[in-house]
Formats: sequence, structure tokens, C-alpha cells
Amino acid sequence: MPRNPWFPYPIREDSLHLVCLPHAGAGASSYRAWARTAPEGMSVCPVQPPGREGRGEEAAYDDVGAFVRDLAPVLLATVPHPFALFGHSTGALTAYELACELRRLGAPSPRHVFVAGRRAPHIPMPRTHLASASVDGLREILRKLGGTPEEVLAQDGLLRHLQPLLAADFHLNESYEFSGDEPLDVPITAYPALRDSGAGIAEMTPWSRHTSSGFDQLPLDSGHFAVFEHAARVQAHMMKQVEPS
Repeated sequence: MPRNPWFPYPIREDSLHLVCLPHAGAGASSYRAWARTAPEGMSVCPVQPPGREGRGEEAAYDDVGAFVRDLAPVLLATVPHPFALFGHSTGALTAYELACELRRLGAPSPRHVFVAGRRAPHIPMPRTHLASASVDGLREILRKLGGTPEEVLAQDGLLRHLQPLLAADFHLNESYEFSGDEPLDVPITAYPALRDSGAGIAEMTPWSRHTSSGFDQLPLDSGHFAVFEHAARVQAHMMKQVEPS
């Protein structure tokens, strides 16, 4: 299978290819552990956006439209069908817009779209203006979200280094304006986190507006990074969602 900087890990033939889009500041390695917990029949295919890890010298996208226009043809050339899309937080938005871009191209649709950690696209996001935040301000934003080790938060130099990437990713997510696209003809499943004030059941149930092919959700009793804490359970649920009835 051909490889590309967007997909840094080998992609094997399988019954389902789960294309995983990372949260703000993260790269493909954030899903590497998912390969160990994935059920039989699922190949985890993490996306590596520019600006992080092995693509650290490239400029990060701060506009979701440009991001998906560049990613879509690479996905179609690299990942075998059938595939499903999964995104967490900023990745949930990019997964949704990637599905919309594939529809615009007349390309094969994903079998399913899975989302976590983000309110529905038509609900505006609050702005955090990370580009102008102080290091202390950035630290507190990341601490509130959870998932960043305290030893990382304690390093001012590292936070300053990460700030441009985080600012671009947060801008991509928070500046998004829903264009009124018709619902996808693809099922959507949401994973609300019961202790995530920005992506709980109330914020994620409205994702149902964006599909004409069925909506489901599995609440998880944890915070913003619940899907990583409950990876095996989430993946098993995903496989049940895509299996023919």
C-alpha cells in the first residue's frame, strides 16, 4: 500500500479502515496505541497533519476548508475502501468537513463518521485567542482541558514552542462557520463525555442534525479525553456500528 506523509504508519488490508484525525496540537502518534486495542477487522489509520511530529517544519493549517481540500485526494489514493472517519475535538470538525468534501468530489463516502470532544458544527465555538495568550494563560487553558501532563505544563519553553501550532489548530476549530450544508447520507455516532462541559450530551446530541442516515451516541463517564481512556470499549462499539445488520 502506498505511503504518504499524511499517513505515516503502514496501512494493512482489513475489513474496515478507521481514519483518525487528531485533536489540537496532536499528531498521528496520539492514535498509535489504538492499533493495540483495535478489534479484529479494524485497521487504525492515523492522519498526520502538517506542523507536528515528522512534519514539524511545515506550516499548520488554520482553515478547515484548505485542510480537507488537500487531505481528501491523498485519502482516496492511500486508504482502501471501506473506511470510516473518526475525529476528536478539532479532529471531529475535520472529520465532518472531510466527509462533506468527499461528497463534493463525488468520491466514495465513508461508511460511518464518529465524533468526540466537540459540539455540533452549527453551534459556534467560544474563542480562546491562543496566539496572543501569555504562557500562564496557555498553561491554564491546557490544564482545564486535561490530557496534558503536568511535567509538560511546567515547561515555559516547551509551551512557547507549542503555542504557534496550538494557536493555528484552535483558530481552525473556533473560527469555523457552518455553511448550511445538507445532512450527510452517512451515519454519525457521537461519544459525549459526561464530565466535559463543552462536549457533553447536550452539546453532542445536535450532531444528529448533520446526518440523514441515522444517529447514535455512547456517553462516556470521564472528561475531554474520554475516548482515549475507554479506547477498547469505543472501538468495539465502532465495529458494531459498521457491521451489516
